[in-house]
Amino acid sequence: MWREDNAVAVQLSLVGTFTGYYPPGKEEVFKEDGPGGDFDFLSQLCTEWEGAATLPDDIDVRTVKIRTGVVLGRPGGMIQQLIVPFYMGVGGPVGSGNQPMPWIHLHDIVRLFIFAIEQENVTGVVNGVAPQIITNRDFAKAFGQALWRPSFIPLPTLAVNLMFGQERAKIMTEGQKVWPQKALDSGFTFVYPDISSAAKEFSRLVYTDDECY
Repeated sequence: MWREDNAVAVQLSLVGTFTGYYPPGKEEVFKEDGPGGDFDFLSQLCTEWEGAATLPDDIDVRTVKIRTGVVLGRPGGMIQQLIVPFYMGVGGPVGSGNQPMPWIHLHDIVRLFIFAIEQENVTGVVNGVAPQIITNRDFAKAFGQALWRPSFIPLPTLAVNLMFGQERAKIMTEGQKVWPQKALDSGFTFVYPDISSAAKEFSRLVYTDDECY
């Protein structure tokens, strides 16, 4: 990527992958230097994408690799497909709901990409997740509360696989505890740092994207 702003030229190699790079589990919290990238299709795909963005050391180009959690926003993805059942009062956690769910609001991930472009101190891997570690059950509870609806009916893993495809569904049926250490250390500020504030934004019945990013 080559960007010019007020006659200042910036060279940057920027790639977005996802937190599926890290192995699923309920105990370890993964920062940017955590292990992974070699245990299943999604993790290997992350490794290959990030490898494609890595340029030779003798080329003076800054490289940023953003590993994104589940992006929560009304215009598409997970929320667009789940808002109807949750609004009808038949929403709930996926499976047991105890699996960790690394997440980030749509506005914040867009802002993080812009931040990475503009801030020269941002390099290497950046975890694109909110600074609140939650479970899938926590998400379902916050979503239901934002809609003033119950959210206790579990969604079977088989149904999620059919809705999203087995590989993509792993992001919801299997999760990791991921922490955005580098984003915080670099001075990035989250507009939606907790799931309650995020759910209130994307659960509005009359929804107009406020373009806060």
